[in-house]
Amino acid sequence: MLQSTLSRTCRHPFSTAAAAAIAANSVPAASVPSSFTIQPPIKPWPRRLTPSNLASIIRRQHDPNLSLEIFHFAETHHPSLSHAPQPLLALSLKLSRARLFPPLVAAIRALGLAAKPLSALRLFLRFQPLSVRSLNALLNALVQNNRHRLALSLFNASLKKFRILPNVVSCNILLKALCKTPHLHAAVRVFDQMSLMGLVPNVVSYTTVLGGYARSGDMDSAVRVFRQILDRGWTPDASAYTVFMSGFCRTGKLLDAIRVMDEMEENGVYPTEVTYCVIIEAFCKARKAGEAVNLLQDMLAKGFVPPAPLLCKVVDLLCEEGSVERACEVWRGVVRAGFRVGGEVVSTIVHWLCKKGEVAEARRVFDELERGEVASLLTYNTLIAGLCERGELCEAGRLWDDMVEKGRVPNAFTYNVLIKGFCGVGDVKEGVRVLEEMVESGCLPNKSTFLILVDGISRSGGMNEEIEKVVSMATKTVGVDGDLWGLLLRHVVGNLDGNAAQLDRILTENVV
Repeated sequence: MLQSTLSRTCRHPFSTAAAAAIAANSVPAASVPSSFTIQPPIKPWPRRLTPSNLASIIRRQHDPNLSLEIFHFAETHHPSLSHAPQPLLALSLKLSRARLFPPLVAAIRALGLAAKPLSALRLFLRFQPLSVRSLNALLNALVQNNRHRLALSLFNASLKKFRILPNVVSCNILLKALCKTPHLHAAVRVFDQMSLMGLVPNVVSYTTVLGGYARSGDMDSAVRVFRQILDRGWTPDASAYTVFMSGFCRTGKLLDAIRVMDEMEENGVYPTEVTYCVIIEAFCKARKAGEAVNLLQDMLAKGFVPPAPLLCKVVDLLCEEGSVERACEVWRGVVRAGFRVGGEVVSTIVHWLCKKGEVAEARRVFDELERGEVASLLTYNTLIAGLCERGELCEAGRLWDDMVEKGRVPNAFTYNVLIKGFCGVGDVKEGVRVLEEMVESGCLPNKSTFLILVDGISRSGGMNEEIEKVVSMATKTVGVDGDLWGLLLRHVVGNLDGNAAQLDRILTENVV
């Protein structure tokens, strides 16, 4: 960013006539002969260029334009060096001493973007006289790096110590920072001081303070500031209206939020995607599914794409209220509008359909998704879990094969639900076989895997061969803790008369 700024601000106003002539008569890159060799601005040019020696070369030049040319050459042929702090600082010093101040502003901005706010402050303090532009650049760099207290101290000292009178931009930078912190009172104090400094707050100043009040939940003050904006003849933009609405949403005053949205459109300002997201999420939080769906449909009609997390909230709320069919309609409506729906939304619908016992309908929804895109692992897991809970293990197995064929790699959850499915129908041996396949595939079992199997073994009466395999694998992978041993002893080898020798052998072979 600094380099492009340097190009714009320095090459034309501060370049020499010779440099301008070179620029005017430069040959386009496409027409340069292949035998042409690009020469560095000075000779000798170091064979190995580092940030330190590039900074040294820049400092040694008497002509600041030559220093700038050297920097641009390094930028072109060694791009990584041009972003290093040493060359930037050296160039800024050179140009600033020649009273070419715009690069100083650019250097401060670059240091702020590089997360070096204290370096930006040191650079600022080295130059005299200073300008309000460099002050604003430093304030912005400090704010970007969350040095709000230091930014406020600099602002307060700017006139007395640096003889710089802050302007409206300076105040707005500080207002924006303070309004995002718990120190809203400090922002209000800066706002009130603007008139004492001979400055007239603009619409950005008022909108920023409005946002601060809205975020803090002080809607009486927010309404007062919003009315002041209108009284001054300004038209708030969509961002200002959205911030104002969000304050009502935070305080649960949804009717007021809708009223603001209506006023917004009456004044010729149209809601954005963010506006709809804020109000729909608020209605979901208030558990008002009908209103959320209506706003979602309005959002779609205006051509906005609802983000997947927002759509999930609407669908989940409908499903929780028992309106799974309507949730499916909402999902299909989004698809018909030409928008792709993420797997998270389908997973939510599949989960609720399986929970209602409508596994066949869940499979139909899944197949609809598959016609447009490959389902996510989350969606596969959700449907496989639903099939296993219903005892439809053959169908779960077919879905598993389909998942692997399409490149989705099963995780611990996938294996666990299949193991639980086999244990649920009494086929513990198949559950142990799935565990062995899980380990062979490189998927690490977790504690839940073994608890499921131990519970399955206990229900089947305790089989010595399966007990050995489970304990052996647990010892080699996650380890056998107190909970697992306790469950094993309580449910599987509770009959000490019949299993004492078996238990003794397992402990001897597997305890490290």
